[in-house]
Amino acid sequence: MEHQIKAPYEKVDIAPFSYAVSLIGGKWKMEILFWLWKCEIMRYSELKKALGNVTHKMLSDRLKELESDDLIVRHEYPQVPPKVEYYLSEKGLTLMPILQAICRWGHENSISGTEKCE
Repeated sequence: MEHQIKAPYEKVDIAPFSYAVSLIGGKWKMEILFWLWKCEIMRYSELKKALGNVTHKMLSDRLKELESDDLIVRHEYPQVPPKVEYYLSEKGLTLMPILQAICRWGHENSISGTEKCE
């Protein structure tokens, strides 16, 4: 198979790629999306436990970013104490084939890939 290398002066539109990476890039975002995909609905404390050593501020910030990017939905129940659940939005669900492919790749290429990707 022959590969063609584009000359540096050729215009390549990386805007769609950059946009996608901006939504899921950064620490914890893909992990949060993964757990919401696997568990469907999770409370904040469940996410924090699943992620392990994430700080409260980091988790809170990432959840706000994912919500503002319309990848997850935050549902707050009107009760005391407040109950909040998170789940994937319709837009977030469209990312799942991509996350599944990344998971499958990781499973096939890691030494300890034990988590099923289905």
